[in-house]
Amino acid sequence: MNQLQIIRSKIYEIRGQRVMLDRDLAELYQVTTGNLNKAVKRNIKRFPPDFMFQLTTEEWESLRFQIGILEVGRGKHTKYLPNAFTEQGLAMLSGILNSDVAIQVNINIMRAFIAIRQLVANPPIDKISLLEREVKELKAYMEEVFTDQNDINEDTRMQIELINQTLAELQVRNQEREKKPRPRIGFIRYDE
Repeated sequence: MNQLQIIRSKIYEIRGQRVMLDRDLAELYQVTTGNLNKAVKRNIKRFPPDFMFQLTTEEWESLRFQIGILEVGRGKHTKYLPNAFTEQGLAMLSGILNSDVAIQVNINIMRAFIAIRQLVANPPIDKISLLEREVKELKAYMEEVFTDQNDINEDTRMQIELINQTLAELQVRNQEREKKPRPRIGFIRYDE
């Protein structure tokens, strides 16, 4: 798998934005997650909430489940909730990490974001036709199912009508029974 594909596989959609997590970025930049986050904290003014945000516990648990990070045990989980960097946050990150590896990785990350944006804006023709065909097949299937449900034969209609009549009669009987006074249950005390 080439570098661009690796980066694209590490881009997630969270809160309606495409983001990369600090742990993935640290791996790409060949630094520890702690050192990456320390550099960010030293330059926190460069990272407003629309450039970087910390995931909530629910978001992190959901993401861990989706991408298969379910390992447990000592050293197998993060101590802190991860930070998520938007495309603008990644561009800002390139300004504070100034190694040759960081520069090359940032160039590849920007290319990956551009490729994803182009793919979303202009999907390949064969994928559109595949999607159209699947929608047509689904529509035909649903029409067939509803047609089958509307084709109830006359015997079935009569049976349903009899069931409805019987239920109505039972309801009337139950209402009549509730109107009658019930005999008292229990011990009768006779005064001597």
